[in-house]
Amino acid sequence: MKTETLINRLSANLEPVHPQQVPRIIAAAVITGSVTATALVFYAIGVRWDLSEPSVLIVVIAKLTFTVAVVALATTFLAKLARPGGENGTPLSLLSVPFIVLVLVATVGLLLQPSTYWDGMMMGERWLECLLAIPAAAVVPFAAMIWAVRQAAPTDLRRTGALIGIAAGGVSATAYALHSTEGLLPFVAIWYGSGIALCAIAGAKLGPRLLRW
Repeated sequence: MKTETLINRLSANLEPVHPQQVPRIIAAAVITGSVTATALVFYAIGVRWDLSEPSVLIVVIAKLTFTVAVVALATTFLAKLARPGGENGTPLSLLSVPFIVLVLVATVGLLLQPSTYWDGMMMGERWLECLLAIPAAAVVPFAAMIWAVRQAAPTDLRRTGALIGIAAGGVSATAYALHSTEGLLPFVAIWYGSGIALCAIAGAKLGPRLLRW
């Protein structure tokens, strides 16, 4: 059978894919992952009981502003990379904006305090819990987004996997922010950022294997 004939037969019954189908599947995966990660945090380590206090709420909102921005940007770019050739013309450098803004604000916060306070502001009391909890709670969101993206046909599997890791880490960090009593931005910049970075590295490693089609 000639190649042209084979291609014609294979493409004869293809139906056009709705342009919003991939973003919808990814959005559903993000919602599923968010609910699961929040439930895991709630049952495993608990949610702060003082969220109704204005001073606490302001701190939590500041952390959520960062994590939600990461999730929003990552999933927006993920919807593009999920398609063949989607990596072309996708300005992934914009994904660094929330991290850069957070680091700048955190640095200003450090400079406004005596240097003797810096270690405490950066390390807090639960840095190890944060570093472990964010990747752990990201497992289900990561799996859900891997499944969603496999419904499409990404071609840059390593970069797509890393982006899934960032999105899953952002979802997990959002859930963890409802538990964490560490409210100083230098801590958030270092340890939330490190937790999300670990998820990105894992995604880059696993992407070529899990997203192969």
